[in-house]
Amino acid sequence: MSRKRWTILAMCTLAVLGTTSVSGHAEPRADATSPEARAGKPSDDFVIVAHRGASGYRPEHTLAAYELAARMGADFIEPDLVTTKDGVLVARHEPEIGGTTDVADHPEFADRKTTKDLDGTPVTGWFAEDFTLAELKTLRAKERIPELRPHNTVYDGRFEIPTFQEVIDLSRELSRELRRDIGIYPETKHPTYFKRQGLPLEPAFVDTLKRNGLNKRGASVYVQSFEVGNLKELRGKLRVPLVQLVNASGAPYDFVAGGDPRTYDDLVTPDGLAEIARYAEGLGPALDRVIPRDADGRLTQPTAIVDDAHAAGLEVHPWTFCAENNFLPADLRSSDDPAAWGDILTAYELFIATGIDGLFADQPDIAVEVAGNR
Repeated sequence: MSRKRWTILAMCTLAVLGTTSVSGHAEPRADATSPEARAGKPSDDFVIVAHRGASGYRPEHTLAAYELAARMGADFIEPDLVTTKDGVLVARHEPEIGGTTDVADHPEFADRKTTKDLDGTPVTGWFAEDFTLAELKTLRAKERIPELRPHNTVYDGRFEIPTFQEVIDLSRELSRELRRDIGIYPETKHPTYFKRQGLPLEPAFVDTLKRNGLNKRGASVYVQSFEVGNLKELRGKLRVPLVQLVNASGAPYDFVAGGDPRTYDDLVTPDGLAEIARYAEGLGPALDRVIPRDADGRLTQPTAIVDDAHAAGLEVHPWTFCAENNFLPADLRSSDDPAAWGDILTAYELFIATGIDGLFADQPDIAVEVAGNR
């Protein structure tokens, strides 16, 4: 899909990059940043996904973050979906909501704090499925990583937890206003966990897409999951593209829970990718699956994953690009300050040159700037 250049793209970018600018990148590594490697350009249908909204500028998974992302030029906004006690899908990064809301400041919910097994790991806090939607609506969002994004904390306490329906409504409203499609790219979070809670995500998810006329070919929707079984289940019910997420290590939790010995490494072999292509249209690999880092955290050579996925007929949308040094390879950091911005522009150029079909970004305006500069 073609994308207009937006005047808002430069907002905050150059001022915060400091020593790095659009025209002056950090010195590249020869093995990853040769002129030949940097010659790749995205196609007109290159997909930019706002990871949890414009989460580099607003607390994640809020309507404000999603709206800003769309206005910055993102093609899709990404809600991670969990469920309430009364079966309503809401946008939160995890079932545990203590890190992203002010629930700890509500004495009326003090007795809801508990410890649960989340995919084999004990987690203590407050969980979305122990609250009705009405109760969740009394809470307000806060920045999840304030030590890295202190500027986002000025918005703490301002925004509600949105429902999936509210995200869809917003995407439609913005599509009309901006006169271009603002798609949705929802992730079903921890599907095995929620099934064990007696609150499976899939029925409400499928019903919501159908009710909104979005379960059809050509709808601006991708559906993603780190697990395999629920994507195969959804394949029989949905007509929109499905995306298999692949972490840098470990295994899909439904494999672990079911005694399947396969790992994410097995999924990205040519045979594993051919199997994914039987139920999904896309692959969402961690960045290190595309260009790994060495023991010092510096970028090395690209792997064959993009070519192998394309050979299997899969689109490739890696995750997640973040401007802060904390997330960048060592050779693209601007300083020892983990919260300062490094050379994110070179990072985009290197990964785009591998032939990826899209990407997830916390600062989508920068991604749009790089993808549009062709």
